Amino acid sequence: MGRGKVELKRIENPTSRQVTFSKRRNGLLKKAFELSILCDAEVGLIIFSATGKVYQYSSQDINRTVSRYRSAVGLPQLYNCHSRTIEFWRAELDSLKKTVDTLEARIKHLNGEDLLNLGLRDLKQLERQVKIGVDRIRSRKQRALQHENVYLQKKLHEVNTSSSSSAQGHTNGLTKSTVDHVPNYI
Repeated sequence: MGRGKVELKRIENPTSRQVTFSKRRNGLLKKAFELSILCDAEVGLIIFSATGKVYQYSSQDINRTVSRYRSAVGLPQLYNCHSRTIEFWRAELDSLKKTVDTLEARIKHLNGEDLLNLGLRDLKQLERQVKIGVDRIRSRKQRALQHENVYLQKKLHEVNTSSSSSAQGHTNGLTKSTVDHVPNYI
């Protein structure tokens, strides 16, 4: 009596799926072993489970089998991949060096140095950037001065209040003329 045909679809029950995986994996590994023995074939089998665990069988060294496969299908050998990696990092290094050189030149330009090789368009753009920067600096400076002025006025008010509440005639060393000469930065 033969087996019935199994419908090929994902097994929804995780326990049944794991049992089926284990049985079929073992059967596949057994078939790979038998094929290598019976037919004197070089067999390599790699299986990754759903959880990421790896199972492998190779009748020869697995690296040799993979290398042979790569050359048979025209893929670069692993040592070529290593040299490609070196080439990649060299190109990356060159790119970063160019970026550093560009940024250093830009800093020099912003400092007003090494401007002879800039054209009119570049000079106008640089001038706009410097103006924007100066405007931002002035704005920030103005806010800082306003905050400082408010702070000093509060301190002056505290000194005046404490001096008027203290003994008559003592102003903690401040006179009316001294108070009038506190700079106003606004």
